[in-house]
Amino acid sequence: MTGLYARVARRPSRGHVRRVTPVRVERADGLVAGVYQQVERDFGMLAPPVSLHSPAPQVLAACWMTLRETLVAAGRLDRATRETVAAAVSAANSCPYCVEVHSATLAGLVRPASDAPADTRLARVADWARAATDRTSARHAVPPVARDEAVELLGVALVFQYLNRMVNIFLEPSPIPAGVPEPIRGGVRRTFGRLMARGARGDRPAGAALELLPSAPPAPDLAWAAGNPILADALARGAAAVDAAGRRSVPESVRDLVASRLDAWDGRPTGLSRAWVGDAVGDLPAADRPAGRLALLTAFAAYQVDDEVVAAVRAGGADDRALIELTAWASMAAARRAAAWVPLDPVVPPRPS
Repeated sequence: MTGLYARVARRPSRGHVRRVTPVRVERADGLVAGVYQQVERDFGMLAPPVSLHSPAPQVLAACWMTLRETLVAAGRLDRATRETVAAAVSAANSCPYCVEVHSATLAGLVRPASDAPADTRLARVADWARAATDRTSARHAVPPVARDEAVELLGVALVFQYLNRMVNIFLEPSPIPAGVPEPIRGGVRRTFGRLMARGARGDRPAGAALELLPSAPPAPDLAWAAGNPILADALARGAAAVDAAGRRSVPESVRDLVASRLDAWDGRPTGLSRAWVGDAVGDLPAADRPAGRLALLTAFAAYQVDDEVVAAVRAGGADDRALIELTAWASMAAARRAAAWVPLDPVVPPRPS
């Protein structure tokens, strides 16, 4: 899925993005141009979940680096297994865009449904990925693969915990244009899945995206990735870039508030009401409350972010770059906290007394 298709896909992909304006391919330079070239080469098209980050070049590079080195690059596990995690985490996080993309890609990759062993293995992977999104369930979720392979699964889960939040805020609910009639959407979805699967086949060497960002020391909460040096390096570089973005665009009072709320977070939905957000930001300085609302909703209920919440932050002077940096920081903070819940070693039941 390269060449002509990638060029044709650029125009509709821009149309999926809302609330910020991504950098156009023909106007990209520097780091943004370098990321765009890698995305089209290795992913097959300029994926909107990546390009939406382009107003903040360092965050764009962090998003692509972590996505590439967990989902796209060659590893111990096949792409279908990793796509299973992407689809399952996205479903648990109520991210319809990511569910549609990665379910369609998975459908294009898997062998016929009559292959029971493969179906059973992917079902176990999906069960584990869903359990990993809930703090209580995650503690008892036994990885369905060896530990060195489980590191790859958890890397994908972390990245989609992050991406689901960003996508829910900045993309339309479906990669298929809303004007496509319902009777033919199924056929469009199957064709889309075959194209995505075609682009997903073939090995992309691990580590090619590391050049995009400077090296960084590993954060203690990402120590679980140490057994996979390239993955660990990518996560360290990406996390450092997003942390720096947070220091630029998220008030310290808001960062402290989100961190304290994450300490008590169990991974479960907050419900339909947003009353809790108003209560939570009540002690913030008045000037920081709009950023606090957006950061909290991003971390805990990104599907509830609306134009009014974003407009309030813009009224305080935030441009596209600041919006991406604020939401990226909150998304990554939640994603890293969720990944830290997950034990990668099998749970050994206590011996009977």
